[in-house]
Amino acid sequence: MLSFYNTLSRQIEEFQPIEDGKVRMYICGPTVWNFAHIGNFRTFVFGDVLRRYLKFKGYELTHVMNLTDIDDRIINEAAARNISIDEFTEPYAQYFLEDFDALGNERPEIIPRATHHIPEMIAIISTLLENGHAYESDGSIYYRIAAFPEYGKLSKIKFEGNITGGSERIDTDKYDKEDARDFALWKLVGEDEQPGWEAPFGRGRPGWHIECSAMSMKYLGETFDLHAGGQDLQFPHHENEIAQSEGATGKLFSKYWIHSEFLKIDDVTMSKSKGNFFTFRDLTKQGYSPLAIRYLLLSVPYRKQLNFTFEGLQGAESTVERLRNFRSLVKENSGSANADDAVELVMIALNKFEAAMDDDLNNAAALAAVHDLVREVNIIMSDRSLSSEEKVAVLDAVGKFDAVLGIFGPEDSELLDADIEKLIEDRQTARANRDFARSDEIRDELAEKGIILEDTKEGVRWKRK
Repeated sequence: MLSFYNTLSRQIEEFQPIEDGKVRMYICGPTVWNFAHIGNFRTFVFGDVLRRYLKFKGYELTHVMNLTDIDDRIINEAAARNISIDEFTEPYAQYFLEDFDALGNERPEIIPRATHHIPEMIAIISTLLENGHAYESDGSIYYRIAAFPEYGKLSKIKFEGNITGGSERIDTDKYDKEDARDFALWKLVGEDEQPGWEAPFGRGRPGWHIECSAMSMKYLGETFDLHAGGQDLQFPHHENEIAQSEGATGKLFSKYWIHSEFLKIDDVTMSKSKGNFFTFRDLTKQGYSPLAIRYLLLSVPYRKQLNFTFEGLQGAESTVERLRNFRSLVKENSGSANADDAVELVMIALNKFEAAMDDDLNNAAALAAVHDLVREVNIIMSDRSLSSEEKVAVLDAVGKFDAVLGIFGPEDSELLDADIEKLIEDRQTARANRDFARSDEIRDELAEKGIILEDTKEGVRWKRK
């Protein structure tokens, strides 16, 4: 029985989609104004594991993740460089998707951009104006929180008096509003200002929150199954999404809300504003593999904070190398024994794995099941070869684990640096033992993988083709 902690109810609930066998899911994507840092990618890796497990459970999935390509930061940065917002955001959108792919994430079915959905935003705002949930002030349009009595039902924050919230994106005093808590749906833009779009209620540009309501409901309907994102988005962004969406439709917006916790560095939340962050590219330039970064980011259950350390990343590097070596050893095993001990171990491990993932995506317990199987099968292989049945069962289990977690990596992927160094070390040992046939075999194996060796006075150097 698959269960999630629903932020809306503050309870673990059995997952029951609106339509049997089908799941419609929206996950808030990045604002493409800079490189995403690994704190951001913790949320996206969590979203990928969630996506993969829903598919593993047999659901037909429609997954939407937006790209926010307009907000005040983007406008200011583009203006400072004297280029259009499209020219400014397009490279960062591509960098994000490159990093997203490199981390082994599956792309969502739909990746909409905010600027491509202005008509949908205008339609929602028009409805909110008509039914009294929004009003005009000095040319801008604001959501009237007093018209939505359930405001705060997601974050459970008590809104007494003029509470402005804790986000840099909350617009408080710049315009004249009925209530300091009211938020901008549409911001007035002058005729000569860029960017701006024409609307029945005046030329302007959208507020941040209306973007996700428009994109999610366009592709998933007025009510969908699951909305996820980082803990930092719970308030005000997700709270405002609920208010404006339900204010416009009168229907439940999302049935389940799932939020991942922060990534910290030295026990302080990682963020660009604090300057204490690493991008994915920062870490790969230091020689860390995408697979190790992914492993570290999913090693702790999503509702627990993760403290990033380089020691932890080094450990993840060693772990993924062991997992990949294990898969290779099983594949190379002769499969000549007549036994089925490992088959039973596989069944136990798969049951534990699925039970852990069913329990609110408990990655830690799921990984424990994986490592228990690896350890026990290694013990068997140190004593004897696997039977054909055992070999097939173990490789099938590895495939199922990897379909969800993506921690073994594709079998046809290029060698990790650590793998190359190990093969070079083996070659040196073979040469020292005058086993030149083995030495040549390793050189040829590396050459097939695009690795060129150079024997120098200082030792062996290598490079990729």
